Amino acid sequence: MTFMIQQLTKWQQQVFAAALLQRMLPNYSLFASRASFGDDKLLQNQLDLVWQKLAKLPIKINLEAQLDKLEAVTPQPQDFDLFAVYPAQDVCSGMTCLLQSLEEKESQCGEELSQLSLNSVKTYLDFSIMESHGHAPEAADLQQDPLMEWELATQQELVRILDTAIENKQTCDDIKAMVKADRLSNLGIEY
Repeated sequence: MTFMIQQLTKWQQQVFAAALLQRMLPNYSLFASRASFGDDKLLQNQLDLVWQKLAKLPIKINLEAQLDKLEAVTPQPQDFDLFAVYPAQDVCSGMTCLLQSLEEKESQCGEELSQLSLNSVKTYLDFSIMESHGHAPEAADLQQDPLMEWELATQQELVRILDTAIENKQTCDDIKAMVKADRLSNLGIEY
């Protein structure tokens, strides 16, 4: 799959990354509400700015200011006794990557977000299975878990669509609608 993502243009990778981040964002919202920390509206606003930029709308983003705001709401795992801090931190790492990609000539943000999202699902499944069964899951069990299969299928479908997509607002709107249609985060959290 990484090879397929590498074949995408920078814009296609950025849209792919934004789509994955859109799916991950509810994980941050859940953490923020449980931990009384952070600002999920800030992250949604930042992602909306990125979507607008990718849609070729004439907007300017003060990257340094946005990264400073993001850093202030990025949780550190050692400060919280909640599993939800890990997927929330993944969202912030992904947003940092995506924002920085807007100013880079070349970017592998699609590949990075792919790995972040897959690792979030894997970590969540590890935690859930350990909690319910008292032992770590086998790698084969993780690959066959419906949540992991859904994540992989979603990423493959995004790559397939973006591979021939036109760089315009309609593509961004269609991709965003696609990943929001189920109203589930990549961890299966309803929103």
